[in-house]
Amino acid sequence: MRILVTGKKGQLGKSIKKIVNTSSNEDKNKKPNDFIFVGREELDLSNESEISQYFNNNKFDIIINCAAYTHVDIAEEKPELANQINHLAVKYLAKIAKKQQAMLIHISTDYVFDGESNKPYVETDDTNPINVYGITKLAGEQALQSAMPNNALIIRTSWVYS
Repeated sequence: MRILVTGKKGQLGKSIKKIVNTSSNEDKNKKPNDFIFVGREELDLSNESEISQYFNNNKFDIIINCAAYTHVDIAEEKPELANQINHLAVKYLAKIAKKQQAMLIHISTDYVFDGESNKPYVETDDTNPINVYGITKLAGEQALQSAMPNNALIIRTSWVYS
């Protein structure tokens, strides 16, 4: 399988690459998956035409979207950029994944909630983001669900560590 991982320079992308490299070295008898890790240099998610161009030349079975505009405070000052990466790029990736019949795994955030609950959130809880970051991440989730009601997975995480 060909698997694309976006956000190779981010904390999550680096961690996935480390796991892939470790596991591929451990099991020499198993046919390895072909993982391709890309960052902004290879795939600029702020540019729709670059996204289209990249996928015109590359086909994948699975796309794991770890890329995001994660500067929560700065997103308030740069809402257009946060929206481009966290929402519109996800929308484009979903359309491409559907066209290529690829599975899309999208990493989202608990910032889609307002943090006011007294109990742990579940995926069916009402969302209520309170900042630009959360609003754009929720818009990305909704775009993905609309474009790909099947063959997609959204993972909401509250903290990433490595």
